[in-house]
Amino acid sequence: MNCIIIDDDPLSRKIIEGFIDKTDALNLVGSYESPIPAFKAFDGEDNIDLIFLDIEMPEMSGLEFINTLDSPPMIVIVSGQEKYALEAFEYDVIDYLLKPLSLPRFYKSVSKAQKRHLDRESISRYPEEIFIKKKNSTLVRLKYDDILWVEALENYVTVNTYKEKFTIHFTMKAIENKLPLVKFKRVHRSYIVNIHRIEYIEDSNVVIKTEAGTKIIPIGKSYRDNLMDELNLISK
Repeated sequence: MNCIIIDDDPLSRKIIEGFIDKTDALNLVGSYESPIPAFKAFDGEDNIDLIFLDIEMPEMSGLEFINTLDSPPMIVIVSGQEKYALEAFEYDVIDYLLKPLSLPRFYKSVSKAQKRHLDRESISRYPEEIFIKKKNSTLVRLKYDDILWVEALENYVTVNTYKEKFTIHFTMKAIENKLPLVKFKRVHRSYIVNIHRIEYIEDSNVVIKTEAGTKIIPIGKSYRDNLMDELNLISK
C-alpha cells in the first residue's frame, strides 16, 4: 500500500517513517509537515492508499484536510489528544493512534488497513449480482445488496430479500462460496447474513429489518468472534 505521513511534529514523522520502513506491506511516498504541501502527493503517478494523519496542525487541521478530499484514501489518525477520537471515527478512519507510538500498536493499524484494502479489491473482482434458478427454471437476478440473509432448510436454502424469498436446492457451504465475503458473513450453522443489513446486535442475536418487521437471527458461539472482527466497531 502506498502511504504518506502528514504531521507537524518532526520526531513523530521520524518514528512513523521508521515503522513504515520495517513494514513490508507499506511503501512511503511522501512525508509532510502540514496538509498544504501534501496535496501534491495526489498529483503524482502513485495512488495513495493510506495516510498517517495528525489532527492539530497550523493552517489546516487533519479533519479539515479530510474534508477537502473528494475520495479520501484510508486514514489512520496519529494524535497526542484523545478528545478527537469520536469525531474522527465519523470520517470512517481506519484507526486512532495515540502518541507516543509503539510498533505493535502501529502493526495492528496496518493490519486493519490491509484487510480493508483487500476487501476493496475483492469487491471490484465480484459482480454486483447473482442469478438464482427457481423451480420452473426461471432465472431471477438478485443484487447482493437486496439479499438480507440466507437460511438453511434441510437439503435446501432460502435466500431472503426485503419483500420475498427464494428456495433453491443448494448447500450452505456452496452458496457461501458464491457470495462475496466482504458483504456476507456466516453467523450460525444455519444462517448467513448481509452484514450491511444488520440493524443492531443484541445479546447473542443479529436483528435485520424486513418488510414485516424484524428478523432475529442467533449468533453461534463459534462464529461470534469472527463476526465482531468484521464490524467497524467503536468501543473502549
